[in-house]
Amino acid sequence: MVVREEEYAVRDPELAEDGEKLVHWAEDHMPVLMKIREDFTKRKPLEGLNIGCCLHVTKETAVLVKTLKEGGANVALCGSNPLSTNDAVAAYLVKEGIKVYAWRGLSNRDYYWCIDRVLDWNPNITMDDGGDLVTRLHTSRREKLGHVFGGTEETTTGVNRQRVMAKRGELMYPIIAVNDARTKHLFDNRYGTGQSTIDGILRATSVLIAGKNFVVCGYGWCGKGLAMRARGMGANVIVTEVDPVKALEAVMDGFRVMPISKAAEIGDIFVTVTGNKHVIGKDAIDRLKNGAIIANSGHFDNEIDVKYLEEISSSKIEIRPNVEEFHLKDGRTIYLLAKGRLVNLAAAEGHPSEVMDMSFSNQALVAEWLSVEDNRRKLDNKVYPVPEEIDKKVARLKLETMGIEIDDLTEEQRRYLESWREGT
Repeated sequence: MVVREEEYAVRDPELAEDGEKLVHWAEDHMPVLMKIREDFTKRKPLEGLNIGCCLHVTKETAVLVKTLKEGGANVALCGSNPLSTNDAVAAYLVKEGIKVYAWRGLSNRDYYWCIDRVLDWNPNITMDDGGDLVTRLHTSRREKLGHVFGGTEETTTGVNRQRVMAKRGELMYPIIAVNDARTKHLFDNRYGTGQSTIDGILRATSVLIAGKNFVVCGYGWCGKGLAMRARGMGANVIVTEVDPVKALEAVMDGFRVMPISKAAEIGDIFVTVTGNKHVIGKDAIDRLKNGAIIANSGHFDNEIDVKYLEEISSSKIEIRPNVEEFHLKDGRTIYLLAKGRLVNLAAAEGHPSEVMDMSFSNQALVAEWLSVEDNRRKLDNKVYPVPEEIDKKVARLKLETMGIEIDDLTEEQRRYLESWREGT
């Protein structure tokens, strides 16, 4: 049962107390964003702005949206994945005055109903994770585009989609690619995905990772982090790639590299982290050995061809929470985690608060940057990087909260870098 009102739709408002405890924990481990909140509370830089968010409804996201609200914004939030919402956190945010339309396990129809409810509040700034909010605005809800003057995108999948829109001249307002900030992808994508994906696999299966052939499909920043963590757990890591440079990098990092068709025959655990479709498709599924475990940590659930897996199965059962055991017609058994959705969020709690501290600090500061008309006036309807001063500010604040000091350039060094005449 879901409780639906004009300003919220959540599983159970009575879960708010449990959600408050979770958010309190996250706040204690997100010191940079809490410093920004303290500043926002005093200055109210987002006063009167409507911000529409389509993000994973986690305890870390709660810290972000509370910060936006303290900055003066009117915030509406929906989930960016049907299985990533924490119902207790959603209930708590409603209590805190955030408009929330999200619950775990919602249908595809309800998923877009929730996005539409956020758009009903006429956002001036969009915050998206995966691109579904932006796509909805540009298709069936185009009447709301006139209210929007800018947006942010949290993840690689969404940035890719919006760059395609911009290239085709179809993007109707500028998007800041928060995903591409160095203080985001170098840490969130790498260390966050690496740890949280292993966490999701272990919570779902409790299998021993040491000694297993662990196949990482994709060697972007998420794949690098996952391969590193799997090796740290004692796995024999195999990487599959389509990009020759990334494949070469994986080889130089000490991993075996081969096509998915070969890896499928020897892998024990498979994780897709590519942002592309059917990475584990028909051919790979046909080659999987008995007992293989397959999971996805890319944004959408289409990286694994789940439909084909169902077609060649005689039956399936949920053998454990977030683990489906498929009995194939040829006698093999294959285990699918979290229905092919984000295993780190569906079967675990997503990235650790400490790395989301940087990602969401970027989101908050970029929202403030977009709120300044002089900044917006410089932008066309394209995808832009996070301003370098924001990226560096987040890094400096993070180091400060960790008690770490670094050097400054001397005047001599600064002059040397700004000149070209001095050589050998």
